[in-house]
Amino acid sequence: MNDRFHYDALVDDALRGVVRRVLRQVGDKGLPGSHHFYISFRSTDPGVRLPDYLRAKYPEEMTIVLQHQYWDLIIAEDFFEVTVSFNKQQERIKVPFAALSAFVDPSVRFGLHQRRARRNQGRRRRDAGRNAGKACRSGVQDRQARQLPKEVDEPPDLRF
Repeated sequence: MNDRFHYDALVDDALRGVVRRVLRQVGDKGLPGSHHFYISFRSTDPGVRLPDYLRAKYPEEMTIVLQHQYWDLIIAEDFFEVTVSFNKQQERIKVPFAALSAFVDPSVRFGLHQRRARRNQGRRRRDAGRNAGKACRSGVQDRQARQLPKEVDEPPDLRF
């Protein structure tokens, strides 16, 4: 069977649009209530801009947490930029939406996970998620602990 509509690509683009729209609202009005985001992305994808020491520390994937210590969130059609604090040092990063591997808002048990990452990680994702609640609330987390915050046992089965 030949999928001439490329449904996977259409769904992926729509789900990235959800993240774009949420981040635009946060950029305009700030984070409401207890909302906060774990945003994971592939650090080697084209267009990702990171300081060299962060790229060396997280050569494949990293997660940032937008909660208290982030500044100057800018949302474009294809990417977002934000300044976040890493060990009390502010750094500007740029992330294309196409580089996203996960977006989680544990305050409402919502999560999007990139299909390829879920297929490859399987059960490890749930196990790692149990430890993610110990991660920092701003900046970056270790790759194994980044996938799901402790508050999120299993988000809806939404993928991008």
